[in-house]
Amino acid sequence: MTRTHDVALVRGDGIGPEISEATQRVLEAAGASIRWHDAPAGADGMARKGHELPISTIQTIRRFGVALKAPLTAGRCTGGVVVEDNGASRRHPSVNNGIRRELGLFVNVRPVHGWKDLSGEYAALDIVIMREITEDIYSGIERKIDDNTAEAVKRITRPACERVARYSCEFAGRHGRREVSAIHKANVLHLTDGLFLETVRNVSTGYPGLHFSETAVDAACYLLVKKPRHFDVMVMPNQYGDILSDLAAALVGSLGLAPGANIGADAAVFEAAHGAAPDIAGQGIANPIGLILAGAMLLDHIGEPEAAARVRAAVDAALADRRLWTPDLGGSARTLELTEALCGAAEVA
Repeated sequence: MTRTHDVALVRGDGIGPEISEATQRVLEAAGASIRWHDAPAGADGMARKGHELPISTIQTIRRFGVALKAPLTAGRCTGGVVVEDNGASRRHPSVNNGIRRELGLFVNVRPVHGWKDLSGEYAALDIVIMREITEDIYSGIERKIDDNTAEAVKRITRPACERVARYSCEFAGRHGRREVSAIHKANVLHLTDGLFLETVRNVSTGYPGLHFSETAVDAACYLLVKKPRHFDVMVMPNQYGDILSDLAAALVGSLGLAPGANIGADAAVFEAAHGAAPDIAGQGIANPIGLILAGAMLLDHIGEPEAAARVRAAVDAALADRRLWTPDLGGSARTLELTEALCGAAEVA
């Protein structure tokens, strides 16, 4: 008997509702039985609950332990978002950051690989970026000193570094990966990135089957571009992970292809790595593949590997057909056209 899984759904801002619907259709075509539970956030949360990040949304995700989240707009210079919880208020730099913090999510897993027919010289790129997401410069600890000066705190702690390092090494072992690389800037940030590098290096010694390496973040950018086979699993502080994962996605074709997963001890939130793209919202030209591949990661997480494999095979088939490339890939296909093709390819025979 097919098991029905309860999954929270954050429909997102901008193109979020369009690619959410596409993802739901493809996952269900692949044979996954999912009961979706609405979890409004962003503009939807404000319209329906009076908050960009309602505590009820956090409670819904926490109750089921798993969520699919479409992109949410991160406002600039807004002061962040506030979560109201039984009279207590907690401020976070953004809705995305707030979801991660409220649920205790600590690592953002972003796999990036190339496609033969699309990615050109980067078809051989096959990496997993492990981004620590609880601290670093994105902690949101800032202050204004005077009208001409502001500063932010870069906070790095050994426990957070150990946790993301251990997760990265265990992930590499489970998935047959050969190497874990620590990405840092310890030659300048001697104390903070130095602590990160030292901790990841020490943790890696407990995994003798893995090779450990270390690379400065600027050199890592260069090597990603020049030698796409150089890296395997890359583990890094928050800000570097945010930047390098976008770079890697661009190399293989588009941010529209990039999935991600935010993992914690008690919950996991699966998302596309890109933003809400309000400039193309409602035009029917958004690329849903990033969120669909995040959906495949979700299927693996909930114990549906066969359905996940069908989703990935459908994506591979679609990207081999230039007629199904959306505008971000240099084509003219529409979201609905691509979604229908993916559903047909993913269907259980």
